[in-house]
Amino acid sequence: RLLQDAGYDTYIAGKWHLGSDEGHRPRQAGFSRSLVMAQGGGSHFDSRSYSPGEATYIADGEITARPNNEFSTKLFTDTLIEFIEKDRQNGKPFFAYAAYTAPHWPLQVPDDYLDLYKGAYNQGYDILREQRMDSLKEAGIVPLDSKLPPRNEEVKPWTDLNIEQKKRESRKMELYAAMIDNLDDHIGRLFTYLKDKQLYENTLIVFMSDNGAAGEDFYNGILYDRFMEHTRATFDNAYHKMGTADSFVSYGPQWAEAGSAPFKKYKSYTHQGGMVAPMIIAGHNVAPRNVIDATYTTVMDLAPTFVEIANATYPDDNSVMPMLGESMSKFLSGESELVHDDQYVTILSHRGRAFLRKDKWKIVTPFGPFDEENFELYDVVSDPGETANLAAAEPEIYAELIGIWRKKRREVGIILPSDL
Repeated sequence: RLLQDAGYDTYIAGKWHLGSDEGHRPRQAGFSRSLVMAQGGGSHFDSRSYSPGEATYIADGEITARPNNEFSTKLFTDTLIEFIEKDRQNGKPFFAYAAYTAPHWPLQVPDDYLDLYKGAYNQGYDILREQRMDSLKEAGIVPLDSKLPPRNEEVKPWTDLNIEQKKRESRKMELYAAMIDNLDDHIGRLFTYLKDKQLYENTLIVFMSDNGAAGEDFYNGILYDRFMEHTRATFDNAYHKMGTADSFVSYGPQWAEAGSAPFKKYKSYTHQGGMVAPMIIAGHNVAPRNVIDATYTTVMDLAPTFVEIANATYPDDNSVMPMLGESMSKFLSGESELVHDDQYVTILSHRGRAFLRKDKWKIVTPFGPFDEENFELYDVVSDPGETANLAAAEPEIYAELIGIWRKKRREVGIILPSDL
């Protein structure tokens, strides 16, 4: 809405997941053009979903049938290009949100991608986890002395699987990798369009994932067994159908653990594996090129960055909550080496799991329901895998962060039973 008020055309294509009632659709959130799926996930080829009933699609504020049976990533890319092209000559800048539903489960790909990675993951998820850790050390993303956290207890060791189980498991990761390739190809197609229309050099591009690797499996009842009956009645995960439109494959906690290496746990946890996501920023007014930077930033920093760059105005009349993030514009332009100073605090509670981070220190509860006594303390800069709980070794730091938690949680509206 703020960018729209500042004169921008605003577009979204992809996942919405913020409600389908008339007052909660993209148009009410400030998008001038939209094509979205309202649910959290569904088939990439049609309107079948993980829950009874079809997925809801919304186009320009109105509920509509899914436009066609094109693969989701192609459909949403085509849509954004169509939106931009239609308004290209009006002289207005644009904000485009490509909220791709891939590589979110179900793991499905077009036929010409089905065997793209055949055999590439036959070594299994335990070996891949170690390989990912080694590659991150080699790239300088994690310290050379970093350690992998203990493997998740619910994951069966690869060596304990029989031949048929290994075959099915490796197929899951093949499909996930193929979905990434397909996504990359279509993002490349979007960039090619921008270059062809002389828009690329004047565009800021932010690419990111939304959370850590996902361990849910709606077909086999892992974490969300209430959907299993429906997905099994609607889809068929026989080996020869895996990856097709008729299947509903997820890669589960075993591959999520490998994908989140070197971090602990995966999506829905407040350990690093559930929250840390890749982000690439490039384009207009981004000074650093081809570098990996460990500067701490959060998703909350995107809104103030966009508002500042667009010369938009955020309300200061108490009608809305103040933004909790800070603009990254000076960091991106090279004027500053940091986004946040060492006093900045991030806090979150999710499904009974909580965390608070200040500088390199983080307290985190590993499981729910929430209990303050379960907070653990980690130095996530030197120990990104959260392998050494320092609560006893650093009592002053631990006490300081607990004190900040007690104050800050109330400021952001985290309410506990003890408050009632």
